Amino acid sequence: MESKQLDPIDILILNELTSDARIPYTQLAQKLHVSNTLVHQRVKKMRESGILKKARFQLDEWKLGYHTSAYTQIILSDAKLHRQVEKELEKIPEIVECVNIAGRYALLVRIFARNNRHLRDVIYEKIQPIDGVEGTNTTISFETAFVRNVPLTLED
Repeated sequence: MESKQLDPIDILILNELTSDARIPYTQLAQKLHVSNTLVHQRVKKMRESGILKKARFQLDEWKLGYHTSAYTQIILSDAKLHRQVEKELEKIPEIVECVNIAGRYALLVRIFARNNRHLRDVIYEKIQPIDGVEGTNTTISFETAFVRNVPLTLED
């Protein structure tokens, strides 16, 4: 199912589910003035097509004791080591996201640490020793202003 195949009902369903993934389908159907069966069918179709990936709870990092958030850019010694380095980074639990980027740096990771000392240890003792990591540049995040999903529209 490509985005062009989304109709207004699909978009309404997605908007509701992205604001509350736990909403019962019966309640969602009532809210959208459609049948329960229609909601089930549409959600199933969007799951099968990969539009809906998974429902997850959003954790409050601060309340869990992770008081430092940072973005670390990583320079690789050889572009051929990309996948190998990614696999090693995935083993580090404090890294919650890793993306490939263009430019001087090859990878960007988001790290949650308990404090600045913990962040330093993650970078110096876990990231920098990985074979293929040539250097890092870290920016500490004071707070997340907002996070949202991609816009859902019927336009091209």
